[in-house]
Amino acid sequence: MSREKAPKMFATTRWSLVQAAGEARSTPARAALGELCETYWFPLYAFARRKGLPLVDAEDRTQAFFAFVLEGNLIARADPQRGRFRSFLLKSMQNFLSTEQRRNDAQKRGGGRVIQSLDVSQAESRISHEPVSHETPERLFEREWALTVLQTTLDKLREEYRAESRGELCELLEPHLHGDENRLPYLDLAARFDLSEEAIKSAAHRLRRRYRELLRAEVAETLSDPSEVDDELRRLMVAVGN
Repeated sequence: MSREKAPKMFATTRWSLVQAAGEARSTPARAALGELCETYWFPLYAFARRKGLPLVDAEDRTQAFFAFVLEGNLIARADPQRGRFRSFLLKSMQNFLSTEQRRNDAQKRGGGRVIQSLDVSQAESRISHEPVSHETPERLFEREWALTVLQTTLDKLREEYRAESRGELCELLEPHLHGDENRLPYLDLAARFDLSEEAIKSAAHRLRRRYRELLRAEVAETLSDPSEVDDELRRLMVAVGN
């Protein structure tokens, strides 16, 4: 996909498709719900851990929650006015955990099957390397949501560049996305790729622009009202700054 193209737009957002899954179990709606769950599993798992659940219990309860979301009637009860998918998921997870008293309950709900692939070892490593925080699990969920969205966006950007055999260029220009102090100077990058410094600056500009497009599209997929994207982006940046 060329950097010159605008991000793919949909007649409805993914959240709208997810809401439709509550009324009609269509393949597109369920696929959209599955993709959103893929994005949100770590923030939800980390939330369960920070609520005090041991590793195994947190894994079981998170798996059971996804079974509840994907196979139950949860989406049908969603309030159409609650446009933020993460808020809906967090509240649902809180309610779910409060009604689960034993690990066997989670196993029963999950049917003993893996509903969502959870890389628990990687998740635990990520949690252990995070700085100690006195924030509430809810506030930390917001931060994990924001970091996950940013990482998902970056992964999509890398995938696009690799598909165009420009993966190395993307990798070396990435530090310029957020002003990393360890970024290579444009002049050094120009010499590496046998380009002019102006050409490298233009490439960096296109990378930043495409990253912003992908980020907006990623955020828009979790909202029912496209006009809320700018506000949601501000919330995302605040969450990362916490």
